[in-house]
Amino acid sequence: MNVDTMRRIDHWAGVPLCAAATLLVRLRDWFRPSDARPVRRILFVELSEMGTTILAEPAMRKARTELAVEPFFVIFERNAGSLELLGTFPAENVFTISDKSLFALARDTLGFLRWCRAKDIDTVVDLELFSRFTALLSGLSGAERRVGFHRFHNEGLYRGAMLTHRVAYNPHIHIAKNFIALVDALAAPVPTVPYSKTVIGDDQLKVALPPPGGAARERLLERIHALVPFDPARQRLVLINPNASELLPHRRWMPERFGELIGRILAAHDDVVVLITGAPEERARAEELARINGPRSVSFAGHSSLADLPALYAQATLMVSNDSGPAHFSAAAGLPTIVLFGPETPKLYQPLGTSRAIYAGLACSPCVTAHNHRKTACTDNVCMRAIAVEEVYAAVAEVLAAPRAAAASQ
Repeated sequence: MNVDTMRRIDHWAGVPLCAAATLLVRLRDWFRPSDARPVRRILFVELSEMGTTILAEPAMRKARTELAVEPFFVIFERNAGSLELLGTFPAENVFTISDKSLFALARDTLGFLRWCRAKDIDTVVDLELFSRFTALLSGLSGAERRVGFHRFHNEGLYRGAMLTHRVAYNPHIHIAKNFIALVDALAAPVPTVPYSKTVIGDDQLKVALPPPGGAARERLLERIHALVPFDPARQRLVLINPNASELLPHRRWMPERFGELIGRILAAHDDVVVLITGAPEERARAEELARINGPRSVSFAGHSSLADLPALYAQATLMVSNDSGPAHFSAAAGLPTIVLFGPETPKLYQPLGTSRAIYAGLACSPCVTAHNHRKTACTDNVCMRAIAVEEVYAAVAEVLAAPRAAAASQ
């Protein structure tokens, strides 16, 4: 199903279903024993975007270390690879839901509700921003504690009243801190309205992907060598990710701008090889972009899987990306990453780790927020066209000059 279809279902079916589920959940909670079990098994719910799993990692790590819990996760099947990169969830602790059709969605939802009871889930943390579908998953999971973002006095964000811990979503702090606030709600000594009345420092926003093994790096190099002569002893690898998910295509910088940027990089740095990354379905566009810039510009779209990304990032010097999942993965892997923002703001969504955001900051930006279910009315993403090639190249040149400056000083 496409994104707009899922939004319509979430609205037209979600509102009445959330109202009905609220009555069922309240009735069930009324018959529960007053003494709840301690938090032992936490289920994290995040379905729609791969990059969010990286942004939620500090919150999930805090739950594991400070609450000493066993973590579980539910995610859309197409995004499950992002959890494998983290390496913190055993396969048996992950449930995937297919969104290929309405039938598949309904079938897997029923399977999920059975799975929660089989796993004896006692706590659910809903990481989604005002999704009615995940509110239903949380409320009907059977868990005694259900944590998520609540609308309070905000209009248009109704998703029932199934939460036991209602957290205020704060659009003025990074989303990773909002996720930590969800975990802080569970650790609060007394109930508060709203949760969470805590200070979340920047020191809590640390994330790192597990480093790749030597064998993985060798396999990755073999794939690169099959496409282009590349000698890591004397050449550097620059990655270009010109794609963004279909959830928000407005995040894409113009292909001709990427083409001009690649041309400038190759003209100024004769030791650089550019790889244009992407999924298999993005191969044609990546090959077209590579073709206009000569033999040191190569399409790598479809030549690697999510599991290969840590090895690719370990081999590279720099990545330039639209605001999308790969930017979060590369920054978390420690690769210097330049991220182009437009419809969303880096104040909320800048990748954790080694990243630098470029953002024009138009009066209409960001136009995508939790309060409009991330659907913009924009028909012309001027916010991305306002980012000049010169500005991006200057940031690239700064990173590429750094190793040489360090060698010269030594």
